[in-house]
Amino acid sequence: MSANTSEIPVIQSIEWLDDHVRIIDQTCLPDREVHLDLFEVGKIWEAIRTLRVRGAPAIGIITAYGVYLGLKEAPETSFDEFDESREQICNYLALSRPTAVNLQWALDRATRCIHEMKNQPVPEIKTALLELAKTIHREDKAICAAIGKNGQELVPDYARILTHCNTGSLATGQYGTALSIIYHAHLQEKNVHVWVDETRPLLQGSRLTSWELQKSGIDHHIITDSMAGWIMQRQGLDLVVVGTDRVAANGDTANKIGTYSLAVLAKHHKIPFYVAAPLSSIDRSLSSGADIPIEERSAEELRKIGQYPTAPADAPVYNPAFDITPHALITAFITEKGIIRPDFTENIALMMDGEAAG
Repeated sequence: MSANTSEIPVIQSIEWLDDHVRIIDQTCLPDREVHLDLFEVGKIWEAIRTLRVRGAPAIGIITAYGVYLGLKEAPETSFDEFDESREQICNYLALSRPTAVNLQWALDRATRCIHEMKNQPVPEIKTALLELAKTIHREDKAICAAIGKNGQELVPDYARILTHCNTGSLATGQYGTALSIIYHAHLQEKNVHVWVDETRPLLQGSRLTSWELQKSGIDHHIITDSMAGWIMQRQGLDLVVVGTDRVAANGDTANKIGTYSLAVLAKHHKIPFYVAAPLSSIDRSLSSGADIPIEERSAEELRKIGQYPTAPADAPVYNPAFDITPHALITAFITEKGIIRPDFTENIALMMDGEAAG
């Protein structure tokens, strides 16, 4: 049976409503489904920083809308003044979260759009910025659907799959990246079972991925992050599939903290380890993962779960949000244009150069 994405439950984590952005506040899930209306760039920055919006593709989408909201009231007297405002807004948004390359990718697209229209009236440039944001949003939905379909050659019937963090509709325009592969396997009646890492410290797996899988009727169990090795040894797995926030030119991959540990465990147990990655998440300006900036977040995220203390109030904390999985531990990347296998340096270049030529 061919996959029909119209059967996937429609979860819109980001919507444009006439003059503002509406989001699902992911910090309230799974307890409450709260929608927030964001009318100005400061609220966009806060939503990204506090993880009300999270996931590299979703961050790219809302960043593009944020540029428009930040500039829609900017002076229209001259292009130079408008471009100065653009630089301030882009620099401001870039500080919200440093690791996800899609954020800077969206800022770069907005900047190119503005500079290509420098001889046009400023009101027309503002209109073009909103259309660009809508285009990025539409493109991501199509990209995620393509990733899900392309991944099917790697998913056998009755597959036992482990995934980490949340890579579904909540993290993207729709469908997801790694979770899109699981959705499409379910739609093709492959009878998959998913082991969902809870993903400490903010529980994106247990709070968000399980919430999405329940809505979709996909068989799954939540496990603590520390159970993954035991599951591989005793239950057996057919594959691990995760998302990514940034991929270097050699295939080294930044993803939610805990991903590297899973890759090491998968290698030991001879389980394929796949990364679902839109091409926009590949940053060829960085030669290796050593160049990827790693965000360190608040100590309170480890000292508490919600409002409940889990450690002494003054306990010293180290809280990196991401880790780097070396390319040697990755079996393949699943992109909207197809599967990338080793040699990653060569084959990523071929894929990206082909995309640029197209």
